[in-house]
Amino acid sequence: MAKEIRILGVLITDRQKEAGKVQAVLTKYGCLIKTRLGLHEVSDLCSTSGLIIIELTGASADIDKLEKELKIIGGIQTQRMIFMD
Repeated sequence: MAKEIRILGVLITDRQKEAGKVQAVLTKYGCLIKTRLGLHEVSDLCSTSGLIIIELTGASADIDKLEKELKIIGGIQTQRMIFMD
């Protein structure tokens, strides 16, 4: 049986306003998160946007709930990738 590798990209366009809400959702679904990588531009000032890349594990229905809750938050874009191993 082929194994799915599921990746969810989350673009936060206003980190200062939305990061706490995003973190709350990710904590709620923490058992689904196998790997998490957060990226944002840092120079003299922190960037207002950020990108989180998440490798997910678990039931597709639970992953759908996670994605749905993230989309409710304003200023969030999500993109899903599914690879077959």
